[in-house]
Parts: sequence; structure tokens; C-alpha cells
Amino acid sequence: MPDTAPAFDARQDDLVLSDLMDLTAKAVDSADRYKQVAISTVAKLVRDDEGRIDAEKMELNQFACHGLAWVATYVEALRELRNWAGRIDEEGKLGELERLILQAGFGEYLAQLGNGIPMNQGEVVRPQDLGLQMRSVDKLATQAVRKLIFQGNTPAVRSRIAALLDGALETGNFGEPGLDETFQMIRDQFRRFSDDKVAPHAHKWHLDNELIPLEIIREMGELGVFGLTVPENYGGLGLGKMSMCVVSEELSRGYIGVGSLGTRSEIAAELLLTGGTEEQKQRWLPGICSGEILPTAVFTEPNTGSDLASLRTRAVRDGDVYRITGNKTWITHAARADVMTVLARTNPDEPGYKGLSMFFAPKPRGEEGNQFPAEGMSGGEIEVLGYRGMREYELGFDGFEVAAENLLGGEEGNGFKQLMATFESARIQTAARAVGVAQNAMECGMRYARDRLQFGKPIYAFPRVHGKVAWAAVETMIARQLTYYSARAKDEGRRCDLEAGMAKLLAARVAWANADNAVQSHGGNGFALEYEVSRILCDARILNIFEGAGEIQAQVITRRLLDGAN
Repeated sequence: MPDTAPAFDARQDDLVLSDLMDLTAKAVDSADRYKQVAISTVAKLVRDDEGRIDAEKMELNQFACHGLAWVATYVEALRELRNWAGRIDEEGKLGELERLILQAGFGEYLAQLGNGIPMNQGEVVRPQDLGLQMRSVDKLATQAVRKLIFQGNTPAVRSRIAALLDGALETGNFGEPGLDETFQMIRDQFRRFSDDKVAPHAHKWHLDNELIPLEIIREMGELGVFGLTVPENYGGLGLGKMSMCVVSEELSRGYIGVGSLGTRSEIAAELLLTGGTEEQKQRWLPGICSGEILPTAVFTEPNTGSDLASLRTRAVRDGDVYRITGNKTWITHAARADVMTVLARTNPDEPGYKGLSMFFAPKPRGEEGNQFPAEGMSGGEIEVLGYRGMREYELGFDGFEVAAENLLGGEEGNGFKQLMATFESARIQTAARAVGVAQNAMECGMRYARDRLQFGKPIYAFPRVHGKVAWAAVETMIARQLTYYSARAKDEGRRCDLEAGMAKLLAARVAWANADNAVQSHGGNGFALEYEVSRILCDARILNIFEGAGEIQAQVITRRLLDGAN
């Protein structure tokens, strides 16, 4: 077989390490100043005469506001990419591949900061859209920034990255992730599990719309997946969110359905740990951690989406029970679940969020032919493009009974606050899933490009093919480091809703871009259901929608930025 490595040697564009670290440090400072100007400029567009943020003005200037979120996300991403390089350099692990990832990442993101960031297909936000003047953009164009843009993400650099990645499918080395020994051991363990037990079967599960086998769930329970972050005294492993990221990424690299199995357990455990009574923790957490109890999150309703304040499902107290009536939709793994975390309105006289309460509602596990055997509950499957291993359902409740002792925390009216306490962890975990899907898409595209022969050589030898893989490696690393940063912040007890939102926003876009480019590299075969890349594309698309759609995520980020602005 012909050599797959790109023949073009691009080392002449590799900046000297000392220069690169100095240039990137200066560039981060310039980008940060640019971000502060952008925040101040957008703040003027959306504040009223008394200096308060005006919701109507934010809506009127939505493109500028959401563009600001992307500017801030890029600046934070560059900062964390450089911090990653600095850490692994101190450990002697900053090799040529990692230097080029740093160089290309800075070159591309700096160029987009000054010229246009793709928020989505067909939605490119440019400085003038934020109300910035030319003099503000000129402040970004320092000598260090110009040099990185000019020499950063060139075709020569991408060719060299692609050459260095040529054996990565065999070694798993797509760049040093910067993990300590413990996390690296966890990563290796779950990479093997994913390669051996998940990836070989994922496409059949997808095509046949099969539920992930219970044997896989049992093994995941034995490995501790469902109790990673739960304290040991409740049956968990007592690890932090970084472990959750590493595990979620590797499992999602095999199949997003498997990587997402732990999401509902993570949400349920977080609800209990932050808002439950001690009795509720003792009752539910051990079984959740072992995988014996499978939870599902029952929050969304038809026509409400992210507008949780408009929830209409009612929970009425009747002696020692609550009777739940209403409709829910987009409930993942609902038929097989053993307990539902249900958000319902207990006080119809309290408007918005104040009347909401959270319940831990047990139910019998369904089976084929009788998916919802509980009295007062019905449901039906929603057929979906991807993300199929657990299936999606719409549910109907008509007087469904939940014991009053299962009101989370034992007090009504705290449901929304309790749910909000889980958002940081949920978005960090979703970002990690997106990184795993992005990695899978890159590897799939690369594998095909190395094997596919055209004009007497593998198509990986062509710059516009291997260039896609090279940039996917760069941007996946950027998303990974931003995700790790948010997880470390959470583990250190710092507020990180901003960082978690940024990680989720960026990683979801990267997963979709990688999947789309992998399909392109497959050509016509990428459109065939028999090829795995068709599944990866469908799976990647959901990441910019659930756990807060990209538009909602950008809105939340911007609000936080503006709240801290002068």
C-alpha cells in the first residue's frame, strides 16, 4: 500500500518554541483587551438609562449579544490552550505535534476574532456586528497577533500536523492531553472498554434502533461509571468532575449513547447531593451508583423548550401522595428507567419558577410490548435521526402517584433552584461528550482517508483531505482543554457556569464540524447508512440542541459577561 503520510514537509513554518510561547502570551493579552472593549460596547447597546440590562434591548441586539459570547469563548479557549502547552512543556511533553497544535489554534482563532467567527452555518459574527469601530479592531492587530495569524494555520502547518498524526490511529496519540497519572490511567481503561465493548457494536445498535444491552450497563456499573462523582459513603467513587470528563469523552468516542448513559445518573445524583434530605440520599444514591437504579430526567414539556418557567404539569398533594398530571417530551431512556426526576408545578398561584418542585418518582421498568406499565402513566417513542441507544419518548401523566416523601428536600417550591444547581455539571459533561464525538468523527474520517485510494494514492495524501483531519485535531484539543478547565474549576469549588457554558458551546460546534468534514472526506459513501460516519453525523447534530441550545447557551454567557461589566 502506498505511504499515507503527506509528502509535503512543513517544518519551515514551525515557530521556535521560545518565540511561540512569548507570542501566544502577548496574543492572549491582546485578545483579552479586545474582549473587554467588546463587552463594554455591547453593554452600551443593551443597558437602559439607569444602567440596568434591558431584556428587550438584548433581544433587539441578539446577534451582537450572542457574538459577544463567542468572542469571550474564543479568548478563554486561547488562554486555556496556552496554559495546556505551558503545563506539558514543564513536564517535557511538548513535542512538535503539540507545538503545531498551539500555533495553528492561535493562528486560526485570532484571525476569526478579527474577521468573523462562525457561530453556526451561515451565521458569522464580525466586529462591526458588535458595534466595534475600526480602532478597536486595530488594537487586536498587534505584532504578535499578526505574526501568529500569518504563520499559524497555514497549509504547510496542517500538512505537517497530518504527517505527525499518520500513525495516531494505532497509537491513540493525537496530541498529549495533559492529564496526570491517575486521569491517564482512567482514560486508558475506558478507551480499552470503548474499543472492545462499544465501538464494534455501536453502528448495529444505531441502525436497528436497539437499546444499549443491559450487559454493557452492568459492566459500566461495575467500573463505577454511574457513581464517579458521588462520595464513597453513598456508594460512589468520590472522584471529581475531571474524572467524569475523561470517562464521558472516551465512552462517547465509542458511541454517544453509551457516553450519555451516565448523564441521567449524574443529574439525579447531583440533585440528591445538593437538594435532597439525608434519608433520600441514603435511599437512592447507592442503587444509582451501582447501576441497579436507572434514572431519567423528566423536565421538558411540549411547546416550552428552555422556558421552564412556563411548565404546566401539575403535582397536587392528596394526603401522603402527590398526583401528577400533564405531558412531558424528549425524555431519554424513559421506558427502561426505574426512577424519574420530575419537575412539576405544586403551586399554581405562584408564577414562573417559584411554584415548581422536584420529585424522585419511582416507576416499574418497561419492556417490549408494555413500555409503561405504571398506572396513571403512558408514553410513546419519538423516532430520531441519531442518539438512539436509549430512545426518546413523550410521556403523559394522569393522576400518577408519587409518595410525598419523594418530594426532593421535603419542601415545595425549590424545584427550579435545585435543577439550576445541576446545570454546571450537566454542561461540563455534555461538553465532554461532544469532545468524544468530535474525536470519533476525526478518527473515522482519517481512517477512511488512509484506506481510500484515488489516482494511485490514499486520499489522505491530498492537502484538502489531510488538512481537514489536521484542523479537526487542533480544534478538538482546544475544546478538550476548555472542557477540562471548567471541570477543574468545578472540582475546586469555584462558580463555573460561564466556563461550563463556553465549553459546551464550543465543543458542540467542533463535534458537528468534524463530523461534517468526515462525511465530506468519505464522498458519496459518507451518505450511505452502512458507513459509520453517517451515524456520527446524526449523533453530532444533537449536541448543539440539548442541555441548552446554542442560542440559549450564548444568551446565558452574555448575560453573565454583562452582569460583571461596568
